[in-house]
Amino acid sequence: MRGKPGDEAMKRIFIKEEYCLGCRLCEIYCQVKHSKSKKIIKAFKEELVDVLPRVLVEEIGHNAFAIQCRHCVDAPCVAACISGAMQKNKNTGVVTCDEEKCVGCWSCIMACPYGAIKRDLVGRKIASKCDLCEDEDIPVCVKNCPNEALEFRDTGE
Repeated sequence: MRGKPGDEAMKRIFIKEEYCLGCRLCEIYCQVKHSKSKKIIKAFKEELVDVLPRVLVEEIGHNAFAIQCRHCVDAPCVAACISGAMQKNKNTGVVTCDEEKCVGCWSCIMACPYGAIKRDLVGRKIASKCDLCEDEDIPVCVKNCPNEALEFRDTGE
């Protein structure tokens, strides 16, 4: 269970950067998960321009770490969204972007203190961000990290 309204602890992704090698498998699995085909070869050979990873690996020297939405309690991106596309699920605390409502104003990007929202400039010019793979028990980036550099656990742990 991801958490309920009023719960102190909700499940979120935590990064252990000392274990991250910068392999970018989290990005790859995220792209495949959010592709139309859900197949790695088709996603990269036919859909690559249409699918953004919702997690981004940053590297500074020998240090690497994944950046994705923190699903903030106060969610400044939701407050900044002029079209109502950015929404916070009251039951889970997960912040999502309704791509049908997004007008590409980028207010959410400017409001995000973590730089975790990206611009999809190829397709419909919409905001793209981590949705914690709401239809999965464990987000695919976490499930497929070979070094367990990503953890999905309660925020209170």
